[in-house]
Amino acid sequence: MSNDIKERYSDKHLAEFKVIIEAKIEKAKSDIELLKSAYMNDHNNGTEDTSPTFKAFDEGSQTMSKERNMQLAIRQEKFIRDLKNALARIENKTYGVCRVLGKLINVERLKIVPHATLSIEAKNSQK
Repeated sequence: MSNDIKERYSDKHLAEFKVIIEAKIEKAKSDIELLKSAYMNDHNNGTEDTSPTFKAFDEGSQTMSKERNMQLAIRQEKFIRDLKNALARIENKTYGVCRVLGKLINVERLKIVPHATLSIEAKNSQK
């Protein structure tokens, strides 16, 4: 049966997606560095001589901000991992093939979500 022959994107398309993904990886790495430096930075806003209430509020705000930055950094690291997995799929020429339906994922979807492994139809059927 011809079902064994999988659809796939051309090498030219795969090369274009590789450029998009590599650029997103570089941007995500840069974002992580910014988040980590913000997390590590102590941000002393000179509140020593102001009211203790404001100082406590400011420290609480810094703690929340640091936690948020760490959460964002963790999400970015997962995003990079997903993008690197997409690069591996490009190398083995399975990139852009829906892992549920086995058909090609729409090009526009891949441009927006380059690490997608599901077509819109497959994603919607999971809900």
